[in-house]
Parts: sequence; C-alpha cells; structure tokens
Amino acid sequence: MPVKQGSLELLQHPASRELLQSKIPARLAYVWTDGTARVVPIWFHWNGREFVLGTPSKAPKLKALAKNPKVALTIDDNAFPHKVLLVRGTARLQHVNGIVPEYALAAERYFGSEQGKTWVSQLASMIPDMVRITIEPEWVGVLDFQTRCPSALPS
Repeated sequence: MPVKQGSLELLQHPASRELLQSKIPARLAYVWTDGTARVVPIWFHWNGREFVLGTPSKAPKLKALAKNPKVALTIDDNAFPHKVLLVRGTARLQHVNGIVPEYALAAERYFGSEQGKTWVSQLASMIPDMVRITIEPEWVGVLDFQTRCPSALPS
C-alpha cells in the first residue's frame, strides 16, 4: 500500500532524498503580522531530522515567525517530470552569535567549498549574529508526477 501524503515516511522517498540534497533553495511560506501570506526563497540544511535555516537577526520575517510559527516549505525542481517536496511544521527560533553553523554548510552545498567559505567569511564581517530557524516536519507530501501526482488528477 502506498504511503499517504502527510506521512513523515515520505522523507525517505527517492524524490525527497534527491531534493533534500539538491542546490535548489526552499520556499518558506509564513503568515505576516497583518495576516497576509508571504513566501521567500531560502537556503536550507537538512540534518536528517529537521530543516535548519539561517537568517540575519534583523530579517523582517523573524517578527512574523515569532508571532505565528506555523510554516510550510517547498523544494521543487524545474525538470519534467517535476519533483516536489512539501513540508509543514513549526518554526523554532534561536539567536546565535556569529554565523549559524548549518548556514555555513548550506553555503558550501550551494556554492561549493571554496566559494561557500568565502561567502560565509564576508557575511561574518557584515553581521554580528544570526537566527537559527529549525523546522521539524509535522506533515510531508511528495509529488513526482510518475508515482505520486496531485490529488486533483485522476489516478
């Protein structure tokens, strides 16, 4: 029997594993303080249990996340057949002096080792601290348009 959308087991699906290791930014959806929806692209690090994001401590999204920490993440590619990982969870915020370690790991994944280290070094000279955002998945969905399609399509 196929694993149902919503199950955390879907993090082990081949499409999920591919997207979790990719250089594709996540899209973080949250509710702004006025109740309107927002989505921002953001680097992520997957540690096998939770998504870890890093952001400057003056980032506007932190005000909204502190008020309403319920979020959604999506990671999706542009090649057909499309692969999409959908995640819902609760953001937890932690102030960090200096650069969030997982942000540095993400920079190396996105840019490569040398350029990633250079980026982090430059950023460290510009900001004294960051906020570490962790999101432990509470609901997971996968679309691969081969074995798992949107529910609106006939099966």
